[in-house]
Amino acid sequence: MDRYEKAIAESMVTTDDTVVAAEVAKIMEKAPEYATPEVYRFILNSIDLTTLSTEDSQESVTHFTQAVNEFDEVHPELGHVAAICVYSNFAEVVRSVLEVSGVAVAVVAGGFPSSQTFTAVKVADVALAVAEGANEVDVVMNLGYLRDHNYEELCDELIEIKHTAKDAKMKVILETGALKTAEAIKGASILAMYSDADFIKTSTGKIYPGASLEAAWVMCQCIKEYHAKTGRKVGFKAAGGIRTAEEAVGYYTIVREVLGEEWLTPELFRIGASSLANNLLSTLGVTDFKF
Repeated sequence: MDRYEKAIAESMVTTDDTVVAAEVAKIMEKAPEYATPEVYRFILNSIDLTTLSTEDSQESVTHFTQAVNEFDEVHPELGHVAAICVYSNFAEVVRSVLEVSGVAVAVVAGGFPSSQTFTAVKVADVALAVAEGANEVDVVMNLGYLRDHNYEELCDELIEIKHTAKDAKMKVILETGALKTAEAIKGASILAMYSDADFIKTSTGKIYPGASLEAAWVMCQCIKEYHAKTGRKVGFKAAGGIRTAEEAVGYYTIVREVLGEEWLTPELFRIGASSLANNLLSTLGVTDFKF
Protein backbone atom coordinates (compact mmCIF):
# COMPACT_ATOMS: atom_id res chain seq x y z
CA MET A 1 0.00 0.00 0.00
CA ASP A 2 1.11 3.56 -0.64
CA ARG A 3 0.79 6.18 2.10
CA TYR A 4 -2.65 7.29 0.95
CA GLU A 5 -4.06 3.76 0.83
CA LYS A 6 -2.54 3.23 4.28
CA ALA A 7 -4.23 6.36 5.67
CA ILE A 8 -7.61 5.21 4.36
CA ALA A 9 -7.12 1.65 5.60
CA GLU A 10 -6.15 2.81 9.09
CA SER A 11 -9.17 5.09 9.50
CA MET A 12 -11.72 3.93 12.04
CA VAL A 13 -14.58 6.05 10.64
CA THR A 14 -17.51 3.77 9.82
CA THR A 15 -18.38 2.95 6.21
CA ASP A 16 -21.72 1.34 7.11
CA ASP A 17 -24.42 3.54 5.53
CA THR A 18 -27.08 2.14 7.88
CA VAL A 19 -25.01 3.14 10.92
CA VAL A 20 -24.42 6.59 9.44
CA ALA A 21 -28.15 7.13 8.88
CA ALA A 22 -28.93 6.05 12.44
CA GLU A 23 -26.28 8.37 13.92
CA VAL A 24 -27.59 11.30 11.89
CA ALA A 25 -31.17 10.60 12.97
CA LYS A 26 -30.04 10.58 16.60
CA ILE A 27 -28.21 13.89 16.23
CA MET A 28 -31.14 15.52 14.42
CA GLU A 29 -33.28 15.02 17.52
CA LYS A 30 -31.18 17.81 19.03
CA ALA A 31 -31.55 20.20 16.09
CA PRO A 32 -34.66 22.02 17.43
CA GLU A 33 -32.58 23.13 20.44
CA TYR A 34 -30.37 25.14 18.08
CA ALA A 35 -33.14 26.86 16.12
CA THR A 36 -32.50 30.17 17.87
CA PRO A 37 -31.86 33.74 16.68
CA GLU A 38 -28.28 33.48 17.95
CA VAL A 39 -27.62 30.41 15.80
CA TYR A 40 -29.37 31.97 12.78
CA ARG A 41 -27.09 35.00 13.06
CA PHE A 42 -24.02 32.76 13.33
CA ILE A 43 -25.08 30.82 10.22
CA LEU A 44 -25.60 34.11 8.36
CA ASN A 45 -22.05 35.09 9.30
CA SER A 46 -20.78 31.70 8.02
CA ILE A 47 -22.30 31.91 4.54
CA ASP A 48 -20.24 31.99 1.36
CA LEU A 49 -22.74 34.12 -0.55
CA THR A 50 -22.58 32.61 -4.00
CA THR A 51 -23.43 33.50 -7.58
CA LEU A 52 -22.45 30.94 -10.21
CA SER A 53 -24.65 31.65 -13.19
CA THR A 54 -23.80 31.30 -16.86
CA GLU A 55 -25.16 34.85 -17.18
CA ASP A 56 -22.89 36.39 -14.53
CA SER A 57 -21.24 39.56 -15.78
CA GLN A 58 -19.06 42.35 -14.43
CA GLU A 59 -22.20 44.40 -13.86
CA SER A 60 -24.18 41.65 -12.13
CA VAL A 61 -21.25 40.68 -9.88
CA THR A 62 -20.73 44.36 -9.04
CA HIS A 63 -24.35 44.65 -7.92
CA PHE A 64 -24.06 41.36 -6.02
CA THR A 65 -21.03 42.69 -4.11
CA GLN A 66 -22.62 46.09 -3.51
CA ALA A 67 -25.49 44.33 -1.74
CA VAL A 68 -23.02 43.05 0.85
CA ASN A 69 -21.72 46.60 1.32
CA GLU A 70 -25.27 47.93 1.70
CA PHE A 71 -26.25 45.24 4.20
CA ASP A 72 -23.31 46.22 6.39
CA GLU A 73 -24.61 49.79 6.41
CA VAL A 74 -28.27 48.92 7.01
CA HIS A 75 -27.82 46.11 9.56
CA PRO A 76 -24.37 46.34 11.17
CA GLU A 77 -25.77 44.60 14.25
CA LEU A 78 -26.16 41.35 12.26
CA GLY A 79 -22.55 41.22 11.07
CA HIS A 80 -21.69 40.10 7.55
CA VAL A 81 -21.39 36.99 5.43
CA ALA A 82 -18.08 35.12 5.53
CA ALA A 83 -17.27 35.39 1.83
CA ILE A 84 -18.54 36.28 -1.60
CA CYS A 85 -18.04 33.31 -3.94
CA VAL A 86 -17.88 33.81 -7.72
CA TYR A 87 -16.27 32.35 -10.82
CA SER A 88 -12.51 32.89 -10.88
CA ASN A 89 -12.62 35.55 -13.60
CA PHE A 90 -14.63 37.84 -11.31
CA ALA A 91 -12.17 37.90 -8.40
CA GLU A 92 -10.93 41.36 -9.32
CA VAL A 93 -14.48 42.72 -9.58
CA VAL A 94 -15.33 41.57 -6.06
CA ARG A 95 -12.01 42.77 -4.67
CA SER A 96 -12.39 46.23 -6.13
CA VAL A 97 -16.06 46.73 -5.15
CA LEU A 98 -16.09 45.07 -1.71
CA GLU A 99 -15.84 47.54 1.17
CA VAL A 100 -16.64 45.32 4.16
CA SER A 101 -13.64 44.26 6.20
CA GLY A 102 -13.58 40.57 7.06
CA VAL A 103 -15.49 39.32 4.02
CA ALA A 104 -13.31 36.98 1.95
CA VAL A 105 -13.08 36.93 -1.83
CA ALA A 106 -13.74 33.30 -2.75
CA VAL A 107 -13.71 31.75 -6.20
CA VAL A 108 -14.50 28.42 -7.79
CA ALA A 109 -11.55 27.45 -9.94
CA GLY A 110 -9.60 24.57 -11.44
CA GLY A 111 -12.04 23.22 -14.01
CA PHE A 112 -15.16 23.75 -11.90
CA PRO A 113 -17.56 21.94 -11.72
CA SER A 114 -16.20 18.74 -13.32
CA SER A 115 -12.44 19.08 -12.69
CA GLN A 116 -11.98 17.66 -16.18
CA THR A 117 -9.12 19.66 -17.63
CA PHE A 118 -5.32 19.72 -17.60
CA THR A 119 -3.58 20.20 -14.26
CA ALA A 120 -1.65 23.09 -15.82
CA VAL A 121 -4.96 24.81 -16.65
CA LYS A 122 -6.20 24.34 -13.09
CA VAL A 123 -2.99 25.74 -11.66
CA ALA A 124 -3.04 28.72 -14.02
CA ASP A 125 -6.69 29.44 -13.16
CA VAL A 126 -5.94 29.45 -9.43
CA ALA A 127 -2.80 31.56 -9.89
CA LEU A 128 -4.67 34.19 -11.91
CA ALA A 129 -7.55 34.31 -9.43
CA VAL A 130 -5.23 34.74 -6.45
CA ALA A 131 -3.26 37.43 -8.30
CA GLU A 132 -6.53 39.32 -8.87
CA GLY A 133 -7.58 39.22 -5.23
CA ALA A 134 -9.02 35.82 -4.33
CA ASN A 135 -8.07 34.70 -0.84
CA GLU A 136 -10.11 31.49 -0.95
CA VAL A 137 -10.32 28.95 -3.79
CA ASP A 138 -12.88 26.16 -4.08
CA VAL A 139 -11.65 23.35 -6.34
CA VAL A 140 -13.19 20.01 -7.27
CA MET A 141 -11.37 16.78 -6.53
CA ASN A 142 -10.63 14.76 -9.67
CA LEU A 143 -13.14 11.95 -9.27
CA GLY A 144 -11.71 10.13 -12.30
CA TYR A 145 -8.45 9.67 -10.41
CA LEU A 146 -10.44 8.62 -7.35
CA ARG A 147 -12.45 6.03 -9.28
CA ASP A 148 -9.29 4.51 -10.77
CA HIS A 149 -7.49 4.58 -7.39
CA ASN A 150 -4.83 6.90 -8.80
CA TYR A 151 -4.34 8.43 -5.38
CA GLU A 152 -0.83 9.73 -6.01
CA GLU A 153 -1.95 11.69 -9.08
CA LEU A 154 -5.05 12.96 -7.30
CA CYS A 155 -3.14 14.19 -4.26
CA ASP A 156 -0.18 15.55 -6.22
CA GLU A 157 -2.57 17.71 -8.23
CA LEU A 158 -4.28 19.12 -5.14
CA ILE A 159 -0.94 19.74 -3.41
CA GLU A 160 0.27 21.64 -6.47
CA ILE A 161 -2.91 23.73 -6.50
CA LYS A 162 -2.50 24.53 -2.80
CA HIS A 163 1.14 25.46 -3.38
CA THR A 164 -0.02 27.82 -6.12
CA ALA A 165 -2.76 29.29 -3.92
CA LYS A 166 -0.15 30.08 -1.24
CA ASP A 167 -1.90 31.78 1.70
CA ALA A 168 -5.33 31.52 0.10
CA LYS A 169 -7.56 28.88 1.70
CA MET A 170 -8.14 25.83 -0.48
CA LYS A 171 -11.57 24.22 -0.14
CA VAL A 172 -11.67 20.81 -1.82
CA ILE A 173 -15.08 19.84 -3.17
CA LEU A 174 -15.72 16.10 -2.88
CA GLU A 175 -18.99 16.04 -4.88
CA THR A 176 -20.60 13.71 -2.37
CA GLY A 177 -23.71 13.29 -4.53
CA ALA A 178 -21.53 11.45 -7.04
CA LEU A 179 -19.65 9.47 -4.39
CA LYS A 180 -22.92 8.34 -2.75
CA THR A 181 -21.59 5.90 -0.14
CA ALA A 182 -20.01 6.48 3.24
CA GLU A 183 -17.02 4.43 2.12
CA ALA A 184 -16.34 6.64 -0.91
CA ILE A 185 -16.95 9.89 1.01
CA LYS A 186 -14.58 8.74 3.74
CA GLY A 187 -11.81 7.96 1.25
CA ALA A 188 -12.23 11.28 -0.55
CA SER A 189 -12.22 13.21 2.74
CA ILE A 190 -8.98 11.60 3.87
CA LEU A 191 -7.24 12.15 0.54
CA ALA A 192 -8.27 15.82 0.46
CA MET A 193 -6.98 16.46 3.97
CA TYR A 194 -3.68 14.71 3.29
CA SER A 195 -3.39 16.99 0.23
CA ASP A 196 -3.30 20.15 2.38
CA ALA A 197 -6.99 21.08 2.07
CA ASP A 198 -7.95 23.88 4.43
CA PHE A 199 -11.63 22.87 4.10
CA ILE A 200 -13.45 19.88 2.72
CA LYS A 201 -16.70 20.77 0.98
CA THR A 202 -19.65 18.58 0.09
CA SER A 203 -20.76 19.61 -3.38
CA THR A 204 -20.66 21.91 -6.39
CA GLY A 205 -24.44 22.15 -6.49
CA LYS A 206 -24.23 21.86 -10.27
CA ILE A 207 -24.32 18.33 -11.64
CA TYR A 208 -25.09 15.85 -8.85
CA PRO A 209 -27.30 15.96 -5.77
CA GLY A 210 -26.06 18.54 -3.28
CA ALA A 211 -25.21 18.32 0.39
CA SER A 212 -26.69 15.66 2.66
CA LEU A 213 -26.58 15.32 6.43
CA GLU A 214 -25.18 11.81 6.08
CA ALA A 215 -22.26 13.03 3.95
CA ALA A 216 -21.66 15.85 6.43
CA TRP A 217 -21.53 13.39 9.33
CA VAL A 218 -18.94 11.19 7.60
CA MET A 219 -16.84 14.20 6.60
CA CYS A 220 -16.92 15.64 10.11
CA GLN A 221 -15.94 12.29 11.61
CA CYS A 222 -12.97 12.21 9.23
CA ILE A 223 -12.01 15.77 10.20
CA LYS A 224 -12.19 14.81 13.88
CA GLU A 225 -10.01 11.73 13.38
CA TYR A 226 -7.50 13.65 11.21
CA HIS A 227 -7.21 16.38 13.85
CA ALA A 228 -6.57 13.79 16.56
CA LYS A 229 -3.78 12.26 14.43
CA THR A 230 -2.12 15.42 13.13
CA GLY A 231 -3.19 18.33 15.32
CA ARG A 232 -4.29 20.25 12.21
CA LYS A 233 -7.82 21.64 12.05
CA VAL A 234 -9.57 21.33 8.71
CA GLY A 235 -12.79 23.23 8.10
CA PHE A 236 -16.12 21.88 6.84
CA LYS A 237 -18.29 23.48 4.15
CA ALA A 238 -21.76 22.32 3.16
CA ALA A 239 -23.05 23.44 -0.23
CA GLY A 240 -25.69 22.49 -2.74
CA GLY A 241 -29.42 22.82 -2.13
CA ILE A 242 -29.34 24.39 1.36
CA ARG A 243 -32.06 27.03 1.12
CA THR A 244 -33.82 27.35 4.48
CA ALA A 245 -32.82 28.21 8.02
CA GLU A 246 -34.12 24.83 9.18
CA GLU A 247 -31.90 22.97 6.69
CA ALA A 248 -28.88 25.06 7.67
CA VAL A 249 -29.44 24.34 11.36
CA GLY A 250 -29.18 20.64 10.52
CA TYR A 251 -25.59 21.11 9.31
CA TYR A 252 -24.81 23.37 12.26
CA THR A 253 -26.03 20.58 14.55
CA ILE A 254 -23.87 17.95 12.85
CA VAL A 255 -20.75 20.11 13.24
CA ARG A 256 -21.56 21.00 16.83
CA GLU A 257 -22.26 17.44 17.92
CA VAL A 258 -19.37 15.77 16.06
CA LEU A 259 -16.61 18.37 16.12
CA GLY A 260 -17.65 20.55 19.04
CA GLU A 261 -18.02 24.26 19.61
CA GLU A 262 -14.42 25.02 18.66
CA TRP A 263 -15.40 24.38 15.02
CA LEU A 264 -18.29 26.84 15.25
CA THR A 265 -16.45 29.78 13.74
CA PRO A 266 -16.44 31.03 10.13
CA GLU A 267 -12.77 30.06 10.06
CA LEU A 268 -13.80 26.41 10.21
CA PHE A 269 -17.50 26.25 9.26
CA ARG A 270 -19.13 27.51 6.08
CA ILE A 271 -22.31 27.06 4.10
CA GLY A 272 -22.25 27.88 0.40
CA ALA A 273 -25.59 29.34 -0.62
CA SER A 274 -27.47 32.00 -2.53
CA SER A 275 -31.09 32.01 -1.34
CA LEU A 276 -30.30 30.89 2.24
CA ALA A 277 -29.21 34.37 3.31
CA ASN A 278 -32.60 35.88 2.50
CA ASN A 279 -34.43 33.03 4.23
CA LEU A 280 -32.36 33.63 7.36
CA LEU A 281 -33.13 37.35 7.23
CA SER A 282 -36.83 36.58 6.96
CA THR A 283 -36.58 34.14 9.88
CA LEU A 284 -34.84 36.85 11.92
CA GLY A 285 -37.67 39.27 11.14
CA VAL A 286 -35.69 41.48 8.75
CA THR A 287 -38.13 42.91 6.20
CA ASP A 288 -36.25 45.94 4.83
CA PHE A 289 -33.43 44.16 3.02
CA LYS A 290 -32.85 41.32 0.56
CA PHE A 291 -29.63 40.18 -1.08
